[in-house]
Amino acid sequence: MAVQEQILRDRIVVSREVAHGQPRVAGTRIMVHLVIDLLAAGKSIADIISEDYYPDLTHEDISACVAYSKT
Repeated sequence: MAVQEQILRDRIVVSREVAHGQPRVAGTRIMVHLVIDLLAAGKSIADIISEDYYPDLTHEDISACVAYSKT
């Protein structure tokens, strides 16, 4: 069965079969709320995209998470 994805905000996707249907960064299993939680906890974008957290993410991915969370 093919995975159906709904693309939101260019870099954010939702698919029932991945990450329990939660919005996530396209091409990853990193859910938007995890990124937003880190920002809310005071982490910088540089912190989030470092080896300590999510090195596969880019500045643009973080911006897309923020934009999505405001909708």
